[in-house]
Amino acid sequence: MASADFETTTHGQEPIPQAVKIIIAGGFGAGKTTMVGSVSEIAPLSTEEVMTEASCGVDDLGGLEDKSTTTVAMDFGRITVSPEVVLYLFGTPGQNRFWFMWDELAEGALGAVVLADTRRLDTCFHAVDFFERRGVPFVVAVNRFEGSTAYRTEEVREALDVPEEVPIVLADARDRESSRDVLVELVTHVIRGRSPALSG
Repeated sequence: MASADFETTTHGQEPIPQAVKIIIAGGFGAGKTTMVGSVSEIAPLSTEEVMTEASCGVDDLGGLEDKSTTTVAMDFGRITVSPEVVLYLFGTPGQNRFWFMWDELAEGALGAVVLADTRRLDTCFHAVDFFERRGVPFVVAVNRFEGSTAYRTEEVREALDVPEEVPIVLADARDRESSRDVLVELVTHVIRGRSPALSG
């Protein structure tokens, strides 16, 4: 579903909201399903499946030994910002064997959130590279897992080698307000990128 302007009226009816597509991406186990579920106003559509022995030796479970499910297609949620604007959230699958689906999921997206897990920071390199190559604006949200090292945002920026203009924020994917703040940061970043004069 591409972002499209539907702000037209038909025979005096209420305007149809503008649909804004946002991608929630990141490595395997970074918290994408959790973030979509925490902030969505509807019961999120999830394609999580129980992991089986077939994934042994295929999916890297280092540091995620307690993880028992995985997203095999996408997660989907919705947030009504106003009568004129509705955000549609699409969470990507994290394992590299499902990366072929990212191109279609990212088609027409306004922007993306790259969830970073500092216990396995290398697992979000693909997401950063994917959006950089396609020119899709994104922010990096460092998901704060219990027991993980509390790195400064500039340390994360250096490790990921992302430019200064890309926002890096701390987040808790389990918390609705924290997840909402990440989305606000993304939309603000997109607006600044489209209107350079506003960011001066």
